[in-house]
Amino acid sequence: MPGTDVKLVLRSTRVVTPEGTRPAAVHVAGGTIDAVLPYDAGVPDGAAVEDFGDDVLLPGLVDTHVHVNDPGRTEWEGFHTATRAAAAGGITTLLDMPLNSLPPTTTVEHLRIKQRVAAPKAHVDTGFWGGAVPANTKDLRPLYEAGVFGFKCFLSPSGVEEFPELDQEQLARAMAEITGFGGLLIVHAEDPRHLASAPQQGGPAYADFLASRPRDAENTAIEGLIAQAKRLNARVHVLHLSSADALPLIAAAKREGVRVTVESCPHFLTLTAEEVPDGATEFKCCPPIREAANQDVLWQGLADGTIDCIVSDHSPCTTDLKTPDFASAWGGISSLQLGLPAIWTEARRRGHTLDDVARWMSAAPAALAGLTAKGAVAPGRDADFAVLDPDAAFTVDPAALHHRNRVTAYAGRTLYGVVRSTWLRGVRIASAGTVGAPTGRLLERNR
Repeated sequence: MPGTDVKLVLRSTRVVTPEGTRPAAVHVAGGTIDAVLPYDAGVPDGAAVEDFGDDVLLPGLVDTHVHVNDPGRTEWEGFHTATRAAAAGGITTLLDMPLNSLPPTTTVEHLRIKQRVAAPKAHVDTGFWGGAVPANTKDLRPLYEAGVFGFKCFLSPSGVEEFPELDQEQLARAMAEITGFGGLLIVHAEDPRHLASAPQQGGPAYADFLASRPRDAENTAIEGLIAQAKRLNARVHVLHLSSADALPLIAAAKREGVRVTVESCPHFLTLTAEEVPDGATEFKCCPPIREAANQDVLWQGLADGTIDCIVSDHSPCTTDLKTPDFASAWGGISSLQLGLPAIWTEARRRGHTLDDVARWMSAAPAALAGLTAKGAVAPGRDADFAVLDPDAAFTVDPAALHHRNRVTAYAGRTLYGVVRSTWLRGVRIASAGTVGAPTGRLLERNR
């Protein structure tokens, strides 16, 4: 039975729980879920009731791959605008990537700078990844003890000089250090030798850009990463998987007990190379959006569990950096506010359910980062929710987006799934696209 301090009851005929979707009444006390009861259960004295009818009550989304770029490149994004977009899109928790901000999150001092900047601006709960770069092995353990959720590295150039990539020797050294204290290494896996040998031709043709980032670059890097993880018994995570050719490698490694997980992103699962117009560099990202046949196999990987989760890799920039030349344009897709409807639109077409979407976009990312209070509509979890009308459609208007530079590959697309409201620890923080004042908390791994 619910406790006596329940002050809020949220009802819906469709509540997505770990046991499946069903009519339910979610009792909230002190910002956490006290009980999940039958829809028509009695209401405690003095409790407010919100009834969402047939709109779906989902666990708040957890996005573990967001480039906020603040401080230092705040004109690209920023904690105020990024977390506001997250709230409008049903995301209640995000983890910020360690690069594209100045300074990058590669020392405890740099982490504290970022935390001070983020604290007054965060609309949603916000945590931080640390960075693993060639010169900071000595900083990894102190960063972990200071609360980062793990460490990101690149195996090929990152695109910003202050965050250099690791070679194979440096990767092994960082992986051994992180494994020594039980940490997680998350990896941008593209092999620099394959990239260097691929045809590099500038210009507006998407086919030329696609040829410059071949699947073999991902496949080879992932194969090497798995071998290192197996040798060291390390825990590793493959970021933004684009090449479906790597799925058999990953599946085999998981069967062998290698501690490897993998994510993909909305743009790889909903957009295809065949539809990218020449010069449309709002579609540029690395690794790239690949062909429709490749996308079909990625969805199979989601269905069979080889791919663990879906996160945004929201990586915005100022509009002037999206030049029509695919070689020189900044690579990154801005999709923070649109990930849920984009994925739901494609998932429903392929016969998947909102239970699947909640697992891929909330439960699995929360588990990846060890966010035990997030990711499910279940007693003891934070009362974080997204309320979705799954049958309502809308056309993406960049002017209605909350991220700073309103460039998006989804402009003009019709998507299903309108986020009616977003709730953080039992408080409505967004409603019908309008977001309230910042109330998010900063999260640390050890607290």
